[in-house]
Amino acid sequence: MKDKYDIIVVGAGPAGSITAKTAAMRGCDVLMIEKRQEIGDPVRCAEGVAKPRIKRHIEPDERWIAAEVKGSRIFAPDGTGVELSEDVSGSEVGYVLERKLFDRALADAAAIAGADVQVKTRATGLIMEDGYVKGITAMHLGCEEVEIRSDIVIGADGIESKIGRWAGIDTTLSPSGINTCAQFLVADIDVDPDRCEFHLGSAVAPSGYLWVFPKGNRCANVGIGIGGDTCSPGKRPIDILQNFVRTRYPDGKIIELVVGGEPASGPIEQTVANGLMLVGDAAHQVDPLTGGGIANAMDAGSIAGAVAASAIAEGDVSLERLQEYDAGWREDFGKRLKRSLAVKDRFVSLTDDDLNKLAHSVEGLDFATMDLYGLLVALIKKNPKTLWSLRKMFV
Repeated sequence: MKDKYDIIVVGAGPAGSITAKTAAMRGCDVLMIEKRQEIGDPVRCAEGVAKPRIKRHIEPDERWIAAEVKGSRIFAPDGTGVELSEDVSGSEVGYVLERKLFDRALADAAAIAGADVQVKTRATGLIMEDGYVKGITAMHLGCEEVEIRSDIVIGADGIESKIGRWAGIDTTLSPSGINTCAQFLVADIDVDPDRCEFHLGSAVAPSGYLWVFPKGNRCANVGIGIGGDTCSPGKRPIDILQNFVRTRYPDGKIIELVVGGEPASGPIEQTVANGLMLVGDAAHQVDPLTGGGIANAMDAGSIAGAVAASAIAEGDVSLERLQEYDAGWREDFGKRLKRSLAVKDRFVSLTDDDLNKLAHSVEGLDFATMDLYGLLVALIKKNPKTLWSLRKMFV
């Protein structure tokens, strides 16, 4: 590890690896660091992603594809199901990944492109000079304090990101802006290998949803994400999830548990500063409605890497120059996140009766040629009073 690079990327998830790969391919000297000793572990994700969006960045490989699904089913509190094809189901349905292998494949691609990769290296602070970020301090291998300089630092360090805060960017989240999540990998169960499931309702997932994502060989990720402000004794995500698994899969065997949080408040207002950019969960680029963040993180990383390389070539890494990245990702998918936040805020206020009525209202509709927002338009047209606040955004 050298003491000077063009770009330092903090975090080796999908956002960080795509950023590092993109910048390295454009001739930049890039360092990507990961605080954990293994990239991709632990997994804190349902592991679902739409096929077209992943193919923008990497050729699919059967080694990191656990299952290929054909659609999804959404269940209302009374059990009424709405079945959607893959094209309609959103950016989380298509492939169910083995994230440990997938993340390592992305990091490997970044290394092949020319980036240096260092694990067990944790950023401990930013080097600031004249209002510009000029590098990081880091703890390497748990014992060696190092100082590494760069023209740009890119924070891809997840929901718990410190990089932005150290640079003066407000990345705080209120309890209502966080989804608290838990997930089991459940083995030896009967599960439809071709469909993802989403379950709604106050009993099964207050202010959120519960998912079942098949992973092949009679296994599935069974997880839940609920509003951070709805947690209480006896209603923690893991408590609700355990009850669901006991009821739905009484003979299932839980062989893995992961817990974590995800931003559900929409993206932060500013994702750049002098010499600094934020990507992925660090920029809260997760879809507030679906909780999906893999595809957005990769898209943002591609934009960030390209802008960073151009800015360095021009010798201008000011906030104003890096604003091209902020404007670029907002134009690409920022408007979609804004709509998703409005839908989420409305849906979490609905009662179980409201959700049941919505599901009943679209029973029998053909969703073969309708995307996710087409479904929302259909719901609004059939339930104008319930969803009136969304009318201007979709109809």
